[in-house]
Amino acid sequence: MSLILLTPLDLALAALLVLALALLSLRFRLGLGLQLLVAALRTTVQLLLVGLVLKALFANVHLGWVALMGIVMLLAAGREVMRRQQRRFRGAWGYGLGTLSMFISAFSVTLLVLLTVLGAEPWYEPQYSIPLLGMMLGNTMNGVALALDRLTQQVWEKREQLETRLALGQTAVEAVGEIRRDAMRVGMIPIINAMAAAGLISLPGMMTGQILAGSPPLEAVKYQILIMFMIAAGTGFATMMAVTVGARHLFDRRERLRLERITDGR
Repeated sequence: MSLILLTPLDLALAALLVLALALLSLRFRLGLGLQLLVAALRTTVQLLLVGLVLKALFANVHLGWVALMGIVMLLAAGREVMRRQQRRFRGAWGYGLGTLSMFISAFSVTLLVLLTVLGAEPWYEPQYSIPLLGMMLGNTMNGVALALDRLTQQVWEKREQLETRLALGQTAVEAVGEIRRDAMRVGMIPIINAMAAAGLISLPGMMTGQILAGSPPLEAVKYQILIMFMIAAGTGFATMMAVTVGARHLFDRRERLRLERITDGR
């Protein structure tokens, strides 16, 4: 089966669907028309640029260039995590907490799979390392952002309840325990739903892409199972780490609630 190549006209026809959606949004006064168009433009430009970068990277395989691209992806993901939260930690914590948790989790899981499962030569072969890391960071980013947003929002809304528990003798860990667990669950719900629906309700992106590119369906399925397990582990570890450290940061050494460490949501 040969690969069907897409032309600029094909992409332009697909773009008309987004334009129609933006016009419909304007008709219903949803306030999303401009955001849709900007997002579509960003998608086009960013993917074209990364396509050119990957083309050059595939032609000149070097660990330094692969690492540099991975760091750029990580820093961009950290920025998105911070922007998606209504209330976020102030200062360097607002950016560093999500970025560090994703770095430890996503990079370690990706490295483990590259070294022990795939066995590519060299192990940092960009054909495998960059797509795997990209999928890990993209999904981990969503989980961490949702979890931290739930954590800070719930602490803000239940501040009086937390202070009462502290006054009654509970430790900071005990007082915030229920909120912390809820935040972790929220961060892991998307990947659990994705695994539960895979194959029965939806065909995941990597599997679909491989099938469209002509790979045997069963090989595409095996790769997709690997990816789903990687994402589940990476998202779970990063979410638990970010929420645990973030919840502790909301209290000082004397276990007093410090709401000034998060923004007021404006």
